[in-house]
Amino acid sequence: MSLSTRAIAGIAGVVVVGAASLGTGIYWANDAGKPRENVATMVVGTSTTTAAPFCYNDGKPIETAALNACAKKAQTDSENKKLPRLDVRSSDRIGVGVPKDLAEKGWYAITDGGGSSSSGGGRATIISNAQGVTYSGSKPASGLLASGDLTSVTVVSQDSKTDDIYAVWFFDLNNKTS
Repeated sequence: MSLSTRAIAGIAGVVVVGAASLGTGIYWANDAGKPRENVATMVVGTSTTTAAPFCYNDGKPIETAALNACAKKAQTDSENKKLPRLDVRSSDRIGVGVPKDLAEKGWYAITDGGGSSSSGGGRATIISNAQGVTYSGSKPASGLLASGDLTSVTVVSQDSKTDDIYAVWFFDLNNKTS
């Protein structure tokens, strides 16, 4: 019994379509589980938000001029409410997480609250001089918040030996009274 040319062409067509479907499915499955690269996580109470680094140079140290430009853009984005934001109350707890490869270099996280000075601003530390750990732990928000409606959080991956900065993330916290 021999197959006709039409049957062979039909079978070949099914094999090609099946192989293409299988290849697409494997690509999708392989890509679907990958996390976004270099994402930092801000945790407030039971809420979280993530962000890619605002300042990043493909794993190489960031030059001072680029850092200054980045900080100015972050300020503008904060004023325009474009930075990742979460609501926070003084009774909440705050934590920050960074990717493992950047945590190995070293990192710290600070807010523009938690203290006072003659200029009306302060600085509070969520975590300092961390190396190898990827999460800051939960800190009471009451000691970290600025006195106004907004608290800014800055997270920096910085090599503790060279002081080179590799990544900077910015988050805003909306201070709520109740």
